[in-house]
Amino acid sequence: MSNASDRNEGAADELGGKIKKGLGKLMGDEQMEAEGRAKELRGKGQQEDAKAAERAQGALEEAAGAIKNRIGKLVDNEQMAAEGKAKELKGENRQKANQ
Repeated sequence: MSNASDRNEGAADELGGKIKKGLGKLMGDEQMEAEGRAKELRGKGQQEDAKAAERAQGALEEAAGAIKNRIGKLVDNEQMAAEGKAKELKGENRQKANQ
C-alpha cells in the first residue's frame, strides 16, 4: 500500500472509531466505547506511521539531491547542480508536509 492510501485508511479508521466511541458512550455501552477508542487510536497510529515513512523518504531525497548538487558544482555542470538542488528542495518539502 502507498503512504497516501495508508494515511487515508488511517483517517477512515480514526473517524469510524470516533463514531463508534460516541455511540458507545451515548448508549452506555462501555465495551463499544472502548472498541471505538481502540480503533481511533489505531487509525491515528497508522497515519503517523505513513507520515514518518514520507519524512524518511524526504530525507533521502534531500541528501541525494544535495550530493548531486555538490558534484554538479564541483565538475562545473550547471544542469546537474540545478537538478540536484531541485531534488534537495523536493525532499525538504516532503519532510515539511509530513510533520
